[in-house]
Order: sequence, then C-alpha cells, then structure tokens
Amino acid sequence: YRGFYRGEPFIRFVRDKKGLFRYPDPKAVVGSNFCDIGFDIDEHTGRVVVLSAIDNLVKGAAGSAVQCMNIMLGFDEVEGLRVPSLHPI
Repeated sequence: YRGFYRGEPFIRFVRDKKGLFRYPDPKAVVGSNFCDIGFDIDEHTGRVVVLSAIDNLVKGAAGSAVQCMNIMLGFDEVEGLRVPSLHPI
C-alpha cells in the first residue's frame, strides 16, 4: 500500500498505534479530501486487516469531482482541495 500510494496528495497513513487515533477515524477527515489508511494484524487468523476513513461528501463525491475536473482541464490535481479537516488533530 505504501509503495502504491507514495506521492499521492490525499492519502495519509495512520502509523502510530497508541493514543486517540490508533486507526483511521472519520472525525479526522471530516470536511477534507483525505483518505486515511491504517493496518493491523488479526492475531487469530494471521491476516492483515486494512481500515480506511473518508468523508463521503468531499472525498466520496464533490471532492472527487473537483479532483477529476482538475486533471481533465490540466490544472494541478490538488487545486481547491488542500483544506484541513474540520476536526483538529
């Protein structure tokens, strides 16, 4: 995942496994175009569990439309989308 998404402006990885934000939290992405991704291992099955959080209005719809429009019209992909989330971290 990290290699595939390296350099993507709206992908953030949750790395710290302690504190309030051990996993991706929807509160941390509200009002933003970010997708937070986290990982954990299920000790019982040995499988990797991937978790993500997005704001369905920004990243899920309107923000994606703006991002696609930017790409289609030759603008910088992040134009108009680099705003922090509404929840302070």
